[in-house]
Amino acid sequence: MSQKGFTLIELLIVIGILAILSTAMVLVINPAELLRRSRDTQRLSDLSTLKTAVGYYLVNVSTPYIGGSSTNDTCVGGTTPTLWATVFGVSAGTFTSSYSTTSVSKIDGSGWVPIDFADLTGGSPIGSLPLDPSNTSATSTPSLYYTYVCNKDNLTFEMTANMESDYYEKGGTNDVESKDGGDIDTLYESGTELTIGPTSTSTNFYPGDD
Repeated sequence: MSQKGFTLIELLIVIGILAILSTAMVLVINPAELLRRSRDTQRLSDLSTLKTAVGYYLVNVSTPYIGGSSTNDTCVGGTTPTLWATVFGVSAGTFTSSYSTTSVSKIDGSGWVPIDFADLTGGSPIGSLPLDPSNTSATSTPSLYYTYVCNKDNLTFEMTANMESDYYEKGGTNDVESKDGGDIDTLYESGTELTIGPTSTSTNFYPGDD
């Protein structure tokens, strides 16, 4: 009884088809883009969580300090408007830049969101301040970090993040940068007043994101 096997040409054809299918799958799935999208999803979640936490603080503290001091003078409308960031070297316009390597994630008022969440009765709604999933340097391209500014007069605030995926960035399928209501359409802006921070990108504020 004779046995039939694959000929060399048949095997080569099968290997060629598998190679084509593998290449097509990589192009369709685009794992690098999926990773970027995953990090962007984390950014959206982080800023949403912080917005809720700051709102909770404002409602539950009789005399809220959202600018790192008892006078809120480091907010817009104060003597030294400050831009807090999760990395060193971020600055823009007339804002004083602020970053601490030792306390950037702390919730006691010394972190990049300068609010003492530990002052809340019953404890803080968050355990620590989140950092950007990549948290790159101020001048790198792309620049990936978070920033915070506040308004002294009406106790409002604004936070920013930079989306890196084609899906979430300006012009993408789920564009959150140009449709968030802020004044910089290449950044994602979150908070209760989206026009109190820097109004454009610059050398030390998300360079390359014009």
